[in-house]
Amino acid sequence: MYILQCSDGSYYTGSTIDLDNRISEHQDGRGANHTKKRLPVELMYVEEYLSIASAFEREKQIQGWSRAKKEALIQGEFQTLPYLAECKNHTNYRYFKEVK
Repeated sequence: MYILQCSDGSYYTGSTIDLDNRISEHQDGRGANHTKKRLPVELMYVEEYLSIASAFEREKQIQGWSRAKKEALIQGEFQTLPYLAECKNHTNYRYFKEVK
């Protein structure tokens, strides 16, 4: 599982069994549509898994994360990940209780 930063600053999260080849494909414009339009890309983060299914599952999890949470992961700020996962709108009970 890997995270790329595109030339426009956006992040792309993917998974592969051959990282070097996949990065080459992205750089050559043969990768995902998102990266084709935002070249060049830079590898920011990698996690290795024993199975492609596990890597794909992690990819899908991270794709649902906010930009701030992805950046905390990339920067190794693991202690902030749970905080960044919390809902902070009025539907969150803890938030609502603290505001009152």
